Amino acid sequence: MAYDDTKTPLLPVNDRNQPSSPPPPPPPFSPKSMATLKNFYILLGPLLCAVICLCVTFDGPTTSRNMLAVTAWVFAWWLTEAVPMPMTSIAPLFLFPLFGIASADGVARSYMDDVVTLLLGSFMLVLAVERYNVHRRLALNITLRFCGEPVNPPFLLLGICATTAFVSMWMHNVACAVMMMPVATGILQRLPVNPTDGSARAATPINNFCRAVVLGVTYAAPIGGMSTLTGTGVNLILAAIWKSTFPEAKPISFNTWFLFGFPLALLIFLALWVILCLLYLSKGSSRALAAYLDKAHLKRELDILGPMAFAEKMVLAVFGTTIALWMTRSITEDIPGWGALFRGRAGDGTVSVMVATLLFILPNGKQKGEKLMDWNECKKLPWNIILLLGAGFAIADGMQSSGLADILSKALDFLEQVPYIAIALVVCLISAIITEFITSNDAAATLLVPLLSQMARTANVHPLALMVPGAIGSQLAFMLPTGTPPNIVGFTTGHIDIMDMMKTGLLLKIVGTAIVSLLMPTLGAYVFVTKGGLQ
Repeated sequence: MAYDDTKTPLLPVNDRNQPSSPPPPPPPFSPKSMATLKNFYILLGPLLCAVICLCVTFDGPTTSRNMLAVTAWVFAWWLTEAVPMPMTSIAPLFLFPLFGIASADGVARSYMDDVVTLLLGSFMLVLAVERYNVHRRLALNITLRFCGEPVNPPFLLLGICATTAFVSMWMHNVACAVMMMPVATGILQRLPVNPTDGSARAATPINNFCRAVVLGVTYAAPIGGMSTLTGTGVNLILAAIWKSTFPEAKPISFNTWFLFGFPLALLIFLALWVILCLLYLSKGSSRALAAYLDKAHLKRELDILGPMAFAEKMVLAVFGTTIALWMTRSITEDIPGWGALFRGRAGDGTVSVMVATLLFILPNGKQKGEKLMDWNECKKLPWNIILLLGAGFAIADGMQSSGLADILSKALDFLEQVPYIAIALVVCLISAIITEFITSNDAAATLLVPLLSQMARTANVHPLALMVPGAIGSQLAFMLPTGTPPNIVGFTTGHIDIMDMMKTGLLLKIVGTAIVSLLMPTLGAYVFVTKGGLQ
């Protein structure tokens, strides 16, 4: 049934002119039919919750134990996917009041704040970009500049990856990977390469170039997302947890994060390019590709799109306006930005929703009265990510209010003995291991970042000195196809196998961890003012 069609009835309508056949009888019920692995996973969450409530005691309020039990329940369902992830994400709405952790109104507020509205408006802008193929035109134009004549494989790879990273800076990395992978594989379609079927492949220059391109797009999406606050859900989770945990402190604005995130992402991106060139691009690559890939192919792809339409220009104008407003809302202490005109009441989410509203007001120039966006397009909004973000905020608030964060932070008292310059390395390694082998990066950040904020107090360091490396480390999931959704997007193209991801991902994880460890005590200390503790 087409649920997006407003004329489709919600309930089936019987046609009296057609004979109705009786429904088939249901299968007989038996206890054995209930003994499935899926049902076991469903029971696992409540069972863990019950075991913790009955067997675990803390030297603190009862709510701290209850919070641990509820967290185990929610994460068990998240990890096993026993219940659809969006439904698991709203489970705190009934679990917190039932276990005395927070009131119904209190936990509901966690699901809608400035950071959630920032993400909501950004997704609407992404849908507009996707609707008018702006991303594809941008990708082909930039890649055309890097192709070279004859083709230069390293620089062509750089152009494709740089385009992906740039697009990912302004939209969620999952959406970026989904949109950019067809662009990349479209460029590879002219090459005589057979996708892998799991067997060993000949290490030809063409095969290696294809693997480099797919791996580059796969990894450039999350790396580019590290640059901006809206590029990935982890950055938004970090900003929201910082705001809710330390409301008196200066919030992490779009501009503040960009000052740290862009140099970080740039260094990791350059490392990705170098690794791919060393592993996959031999000296004979240019000669092998010259007969199949040149500027003429890219120009034909661009010609198919035709001249830029009025709607595309309007979307680009709105897109540029959004970026400008984000970056100028709060600039420096001496130059406060336009946000000072509203006495700090306007946030990045204010800009995001205001610009999204413009999309429903501005005409697209195609038909009279038709706007750039209509609500039917917004039915594609990824509510699962939005609800997951809200659940992360609710869990973070619950850990603080229940006292669980204080108790768990004592488990890492050893950080007091770790030198300041090594703290980022230790935290980033722990976070990177957890997100690779245990859970997704958003879920890992949701679990770790609130704990790290409390551990920082115990270790007598600025909370962001731990929270930022923990958040960045949770995004370094490059080794396994299941690590992040972009990894799955790349793996399903058939051009790469697990060994490609393990080899490239391990090197990139090591280099990324080293870069975070060096930047956080230096550039991070300047941007986030982490020296001397929280003021």
